[in-house]
Amino acid sequence: MTDSKTDGEAGQEAGRNAGREAGWRAGLTTRREAGWKAARAARRKAGTERHKPPGKFAFLPWLFMLTGDVEDLFRGEVPLPWLGGLGVVAFAGLYALSVFTGLDKRQRTTRYPFLALGGLAVVTYALTIGYGGDWLLCFPLLSLAAGIVLRRGLTESGRRLGVVVLVIAGSAGVIASIRGGPTETLTVAYGTLLSGFVTAAILSLFETVAQLRETREELARSAVERERLRFSRDLHDLLGHTMSVIVVKAEAVRRLAPRDLDAAIGQAADIEAVGRQALTEIREAVTGYRDSTLNTELDRARSLLEASGITADIRQSGPPLPPQSAALLGWVVREGVTNVVRHSGAGRCTVEVRGETDQVRLEITDNGGGVGSGAATGTSPGNGLKGLTERLAAAGGHLTAGPDGRKGFRLVAELPVDSESEEDHRS
Repeated sequence: MTDSKTDGEAGQEAGRNAGREAGWRAGLTTRREAGWKAARAARRKAGTERHKPPGKFAFLPWLFMLTGDVEDLFRGEVPLPWLGGLGVVAFAGLYALSVFTGLDKRQRTTRYPFLALGGLAVVTYALTIGYGGDWLLCFPLLSLAAGIVLRRGLTESGRRLGVVVLVIAGSAGVIASIRGGPTETLTVAYGTLLSGFVTAAILSLFETVAQLRETREELARSAVERERLRFSRDLHDLLGHTMSVIVVKAEAVRRLAPRDLDAAIGQAADIEAVGRQALTEIREAVTGYRDSTLNTELDRARSLLEASGITADIRQSGPPLPPQSAALLGWVVREGVTNVVRHSGAGRCTVEVRGETDQVRLEITDNGGGVGSGAATGTSPGNGLKGLTERLAAAGGHLTAGPDGRKGFRLVAELPVDSESEEDHRS
């Protein structure tokens, strides 16, 4: 009895240990996955932030260039220090306003950045002409603000920016020669010229990179949408035709079973064959390697029409077609015959393919009620005919569909044939 309890307790302890170990491993796996996801998100965020343009506050530290002027004001080494103090405050405020509005996407095309830049220019010329000396460093800051504001938003913004920066740099050199010295003339003029152009070039480069990245993402989204549209068209054409064949042959089995068992078995065998072929085509469609030839589709069209009680007249003439042209016309035969079976109520259908040296013409006509996926009734065409029209247009051909006289429906597809591709196909 004691041994059994001991064994039971040992089993419970082993179970608890196994549970704790499993929980610890699961927790470790979860933490690792969370860590990996966080690391990937951090890398993506870091990559995005690395390509972001400088923000609004990135240009404010340049105001420290006026530290020496502010010290002169506090020491009283300049005349009318209160007026100089007001000028520094006005310069700093207008500079910050020019930078903020010039970098704001919503305001940089308005008049506010230009008004702020004009006020900044007035204050700059007043301070430099009145005081000279270190106050000449206001010109590089004015040029920097001009590079931010004028880099875009105006007609021929590059030319306007160049003219404005050259004028600012030239006037800075002239004022420096009057209020400073020969060495300051070249330094201030060169610094002013470089400040405006470099700032505009850097910001324009960042914005161009951002636009290229957005364009690349938009192209990727467009490519995905086009691929989805192509695949949806393929799937519609593939399953629409296949399901129509299965339904028609299933109805034939139901009608023939009571009086002709052998014929019903033959139709059931056709259903099995069509189903297997559909599975194969679906797999090929998913992998993108589906090959729908014209001859195969013509044989299927004859089988479908005859199973539906419609007299089929299939004609084909002309030289062999290139694989791409044959595959595209195979889709037209598939969609056109499917519409005849579904909507026309016809008793006879003619499918004629006439190939020539430079083009091929496919015509599908019936003697039914004149209904074909909405095209004959004046409404918008169905997805099948719309998709075929887009495909033929992309290949240089065209598709027309509509009533055939008083009764019936006609679908005509014309497609140019590449002679080089045809010779390659023959060889």
